[in-house]
Amino acid sequence: MISFAWIYDETHPMKVRTFVMKNGVTRSLLKDIRYHGGHLMVNGHDVYTSFELSHGDRVRIILPPERQNDFLQVSNLPIKILFENDNFLIVDKPAGLASVPSHIYPKDTILNRVLGYYLRNDYPSKKVHVVNRLDRDTSGPVMFAKNHLAHSVLDKQLQDRKIEKNYVAVISGELNIKHGEIVLPIGRKPGSFIEREVRDDGKYCRTEFWTLKVNNGMSLVKIRLHTGRTHQIRVHFAKIGYPLVGDWLYNPNAHSGEYQKLHCYQTIFLIHLKRKKLK
Repeated sequence: MISFAWIYDETHPMKVRTFVMKNGVTRSLLKDIRYHGGHLMVNGHDVYTSFELSHGDRVRIILPPERQNDFLQVSNLPIKILFENDNFLIVDKPAGLASVPSHIYPKDTILNRVLGYYLRNDYPSKKVHVVNRLDRDTSGPVMFAKNHLAHSVLDKQLQDRKIEKNYVAVISGELNIKHGEIVLPIGRKPGSFIEREVRDDGKYCRTEFWTLKVNNGMSLVKIRLHTGRTHQIRVHFAKIGYPLVGDWLYNPNAHSGEYQKLHCYQTIFLIHLKRKKLK
């Protein structure tokens, strides 16, 4: 089982429910802990969520066991690990490999490969929690959480826009702007399951960019996402007249089978979880 522990160092009383939720435990996880084999403990004793903490109390949660993902097939093809600790795994996804299974790619995605890695290493939880996804033809880091609490913590950081994602891309055309932003709403294109477009009823999207180099009818740009919508970078640059080189979906001059020239080179997030080993 997987356990986490904290010491309550406030001087005023606080319900244990409020305290653990401040540390990333969601309401759904609290229900799982209570009804599906976990424990919420203070000073070594099981307590209800309404229990009031006093200064110096030792709080521990033991997560309920998680089942291996149903219907997820195992791939034993290798993965390139960029970072790993007890709670998080960051994997370098190559261009051409899907992030998650679909009816087109059911057996070999980065998710299938991570499951194989978990099984080979006999990790305590075999459930694969994918935190972010990259388009099949985009390369770069994909984040995985190794347990429910770690997933909740990263989801909260995503919602609060505290995870920074930086990309480089090659776009068609010589861009004469050193630094700029594209703020245009994006929604699903009617009649297409895959394609997105800029539309008035779309969701707010903000893309910041810096032009690094211009040459031979193309530009190399650094990009920072301030929102994370599907195909955001591709749609935004196509809309302003500079589609990504090789983007067969949004660049009319690209050819089917090409990869769009887009790479996520950096993902920054906060790590403040430490597991407590069970004695």
